[in-house]
Parts: sequence; C-alpha cells; structure tokens
Amino acid sequence: MCIAIPAKIKTLQGEKAQVDFGQGVLRDVNVSLVEAKLGDYILVHAGYAIQVLEEQEALETLSLWNDILAQAGQE
Repeated sequence: MCIAIPAKIKTLQGEKAQVDFGQGVLRDVNVSLVEAKLGDYILVHAGYAIQVLEEQEALETLSLWNDILAQAGQE
C-alpha cells in the first residue's frame, strides 16, 4: 500500500521545496515532477511531490488524516 500526504510549500529553490505537513512538521521534498509554486499544496510520496492540490482538497484530506490518527491513539 502506498500513502501520499498533503503538504504546503513554505520555501522553494529550484527542484527542492521545504514543505509543512501540519503542526510544524517540515521536510524537504523534490518538486521536479510537478509545476508547483510557493504556497501551493502538494501531494507527497516518498520524498517527491506527485500532484498539486487545490487548497480545499488538501485541507479536507489533512482533516481526515487527523481524525484517523486521533482514533488510532485511542485504541
């Protein structure tokens, strides 16, 4: 199973971006496969941006992930 997580681009230099996965979790990501700009939400898999997302779609997906993680923490 493959999992891709939405993140927001905070800095962008060439093919490298620093992205925020939420709650201050920052990581470096390769954006060479997509046409992304500063402030865009992207879908990240294995250190690569694989798709640019609309903000609303990204926020809904992040909300679902937070719900899943919260439920997993209760078990």
